[in-house]
Amino acid sequence: MSVISKETQRLLATGSTLRDMFEEGKRLAKQYGRENIYDFSLGNPNTPVPEELNDAIRQVLDEYDSLTLHGYMSNPGFEDTRQAIADNLNERFGTNFAGKNICMTVGAANAIVIALKILLDPGDEVAVFAPFFLEYRNYISNFCGVTTVVPPNPPTFMPDMDALRNTITEKTKAIIINTPNNPTGVVYDEQTIRNIAAVLEECQEKYGHPIFLISDEPYRELIYDGLEYPFLTKYYANTMICYSFSKCLSIPGERIGYLLVPDEAAESQDILASTANAIRAVGCVNAPSLQQKAIMKVLNARSDTHIYDRNRQLLVSILHEAGFEVANPQGAFYVFVKTPVPDDKEFVSYAKDNYRIIISSGAAFDCPGYIRMAYCVEYAMIEKAKDSIIKLGKDYGLN
Repeated sequence: MSVISKETQRLLATGSTLRDMFEEGKRLAKQYGRENIYDFSLGNPNTPVPEELNDAIRQVLDEYDSLTLHGYMSNPGFEDTRQAIADNLNERFGTNFAGKNICMTVGAANAIVIALKILLDPGDEVAVFAPFFLEYRNYISNFCGVTTVVPPNPPTFMPDMDALRNTITEKTKAIIINTPNNPTGVVYDEQTIRNIAAVLEECQEKYGHPIFLISDEPYRELIYDGLEYPFLTKYYANTMICYSFSKCLSIPGERIGYLLVPDEAAESQDILASTANAIRAVGCVNAPSLQQKAIMKVLNARSDTHIYDRNRQLLVSILHEAGFEVANPQGAFYVFVKTPVPDDKEFVSYAKDNYRIIISSGAAFDCPGYIRMAYCVEYAMIEKAKDSIIKLGKDYGLN
């Protein structure tokens, strides 16, 4: 009998498709040279960190004595950091939050896990829209919850309201949405948000209990084509916002974000009081202290997202020229591409073996028949990959 739990054995067996492709890209780079590999596998920001943040970190180190700066604080985070974030959101989105509505977290993933820790009893269901970030299922199973999947809605991949309604049951405690979306790059417009809220209100009335909307928002600022972001608490009271500074500031390794719960949410004060216990229970204790103090100084700073937009336009134009069908990506830094054969894993292997193009299988996002390409890469790499992408399409009779 193995000492490793059955759940951990399952995770070991399935692995991480995205990380596996990333490691494969590194292996091929050693074999053929990095310049001869076209690695679109991992969503790792590649725009420079804003200099304001580097300056802020240096300022914080000078302003505070080391024991205060690097010591414990209240589990939800420094009060001044939380208030600064609340004030910034109020100014940007016309909301009315206070510092108490915010718990600083170890990135958006930690915020989601805290939300689920607070909400879920064993057997409770959480609905997710396919395609979805593959770790959601693991986060939910951590608390013996059940993931229910709203089927994908190609080619637009905008949420289908009838499918959502049919997925929600009496056991549904929450749904998770992610807009701008990973892996499709699709951005939910205001009417879509209103429609989701209406379905949830209807289901709350039907089943007689709150259903929470957990909004995963690491790509909030990465929106193109002049679109605006509808802040979800303004449309649905039982919303929990999970945010990360990883993408807008190009600092995924720093692991800093927050969980926001509005006063209007059901049992909001009890939920907010529970965050201090939940963040300890999942083993984090608190978000990194240095990053909390630095972030509050640069809440309006951004990496140069124009770089991503330029990459997006080039890659989409190449894919269209090659004959591929592409979901319209208006946010994040991903393109979701329909594969010319049903087996997307076979297509991923063919692209890697024949053209050294490293991409991610749509099956990893619960949406087989598609692949994801991350365009947070060097513009020159996309240019260089053009001939290979067009040849790949030609091999399948697309051009």
